[in-house]
Amino acid sequence: MMAHPIEILAKAIANKQPAVLATVVEVKGASPAKVGAQIVLLEDGTTAGTVGGGKLVLETGGSSFELVAGIPGVIDSVIEGRGVIIRATGAIIQGVWGNGRLETGVMQSLIEKPDEVLNPTSMMDVNLRGVIVIVGHIDNPAAFKNAAELPLRGLVVGSIAPALMPLAQQAPYPILITDGFGRRPMNTAAFKLLTTNVKREVTINAESYDRQNGTRPEVFIPLTLTQEPPEPREEETFAPGQVVRVCYLSHPAQTGTLVSLRPGWSVLPSGLKAPAADVRLESGEQVLVPLTNLEVLG
Repeated sequence: MMAHPIEILAKAIANKQPAVLATVVEVKGASPAKVGAQIVLLEDGTTAGTVGGGKLVLETGGSSFELVAGIPGVIDSVIEGRGVIIRATGAIIQGVWGNGRLETGVMQSLIEKPDEVLNPTSMMDVNLRGVIVIVGHIDNPAAFKNAAELPLRGLVVGSIAPALMPLAQQAPYPILITDGFGRRPMNTAAFKLLTTNVKREVTINAESYDRQNGTRPEVFIPLTLTQEPPEPREEETFAPGQVVRVCYLSHPAQTGTLVSLRPGWSVLPSGLKAPAADVRLESGEQVLVPLTNLEVLG
């Protein structure tokens, strides 16, 4: 006597063998199968039970995998077939370059000044294993090798020597650069925010900077707030009183306060015309800056 399909299924489960149970839940038109008929299909192709003559077409779901959220938070909404939107509160430090990797870990700082150069021999030891580290400037290729051997969870660095970019790109851990290539100090806004939040668990998402897609490398620092903050704007508009970063290609970025927005188009020192604003730098100097060279920091 043939065993019942459920018995065959139970035996397969007990032996940790893949098996599929198909049950007729609805019949349309003429069919030898009745509602409730069952068949079990085993990995080797054998079957137990029947759902009548003809062909049986099965559609199975894809294999499951774990998707790392990257940040602690609450699921706000589900995008069917794509993922979820997570609501979280905290601080974000955006960079100018990343090597495309993502990691979470406790953050530690190796610098006391924004322009401090990392000495990979004296400043990196086993106490940094599994940590995301803040450094000022890297000009020694040994830094990336030592970080991989410890290993570190990630590097947040103000700047690196241009020749080291290929090594940074190939590093097996995320690297985020806040200010650029060449000898540039970390901007004061990023330096203060990062170094005052050491020993916190943070997420470093070192994705590539893409102006068209609106993506850029970020460090997210989760913070507990007493009240819900206002919704972030899709686009930040310039306004007097904002703390801004003045970005240049030829020399290090500087931080300042936006004093006023010039109406229309302004004539720049280079002779070009562009929408511009007056910015008071941290040094006290007031300069005219095209809006395309400004980033709002807070």
